[in-house]
Amino acid sequence: MAGPLIPTLEFEESAWSEGYAWVIGTDEVGVGSWAGPVAAAAVALPSRAWFAWMERVRDSKVLAPARREELVEEIAASVPAAVGWASPEEVDERGLTAARRLAVLRAVEQLGLPRSRVISDALSLPLPDVVALVDADARCVSVAAASVVAKVARDALMRELCALHPGYAFCRNKGYGTPEHRRALRRRGPSPVHRRSYLPVAQLLLPW
Repeated sequence: MAGPLIPTLEFEESAWSEGYAWVIGTDEVGVGSWAGPVAAAAVALPSRAWFAWMERVRDSKVLAPARREELVEEIAASVPAAVGWASPEEVDERGLTAARRLAVLRAVEQLGLPRSRVISDALSLPLPDVVALVDADARCVSVAAASVVAKVARDALMRELCALHPGYAFCRNKGYGTPEHRRALRRRGPSPVHRRSYLPVAQLLLPW
């Protein structure tokens, strides 16, 4: 059975060869979570960049938490990176896809870089020079790095929300629909950071 894909600089090098000074990889996490915000990260690689962490970065979903923490420190110390957020209310009001896009745009805007090629993980964006690539977090170094930055940032926030809203085990489930989380919802009802538009939460708000 084949293992996980190893990200490369193929798409970044193609953009650099076209004259782009920067390639920005973007990715979002918390998309399927029942609670908490969507987080998106943007990581910018300068032309012909190479750093030791590039050999070890992977899609955040296949990395252990300790490895993600190590990588984030190395990424932040070497290249521009930013995190954007879309709140649970924005997910409910705008819809998930629009909220994902909003979080990504907020992250990219924070970088404040000149003309850049942007590689997203299969998400169309209202920006020039965007490549929306399926499985980009597993295929592109810049997007894999963004997935790690976003994951570490969101996990840290969910631990804070765990302390602010005890009883839902956000420290463990990060807002995702685990059996433990489902039982807590039934017992306690939704917290202020739950997404009201998500079916498991919305059902508890019905008047029956």
